[in-house]
Amino acid sequence: MRPRSGYLVLLRPWSMSAFAAAFIAVMFATTMQEIIASFGTTPYFAGFVPAILVAGLLGGAPAGTFAAALSIPIVWWAFMPPHFEFNPLTAAEYDSFAVFVLVSSLAICFAHLFREALGLRGRGIDNQARH
Repeated sequence: MRPRSGYLVLLRPWSMSAFAAAFIAVMFATTMQEIIASFGTTPYFAGFVPAILVAGLLGGAPAGTFAAALSIPIVWWAFMPPHFEFNPLTAAEYDSFAVFVLVSSLAICFAHLFREALGLRGRGIDNQARH
């Protein structure tokens, strides 16, 4: 069996670098969302779900949760009309938030399971190399 390649950089959960990676991912998603919104379409959370997945894969569940929690006020403030104001939400916007929380929770769980599987695979390779 060949040794594990280091193509995916895994940061330690709860480290500052993990939270910095999550912050960078959310800021990249915000920029991409603004570019998409300039064309006239406004999918509120579409660009943020991949950013949460990337943050979760790189920094673990705490970083993914941080990215999701950071995304909600950014979308509410910058992308929901009236723009750059916090106004009361409508029922449809509450539904959008609920769907986003569900989808981001699934993405964080997937990232967590993937990181655990990589850890188990890495330990299995190390144990086989010793025998």
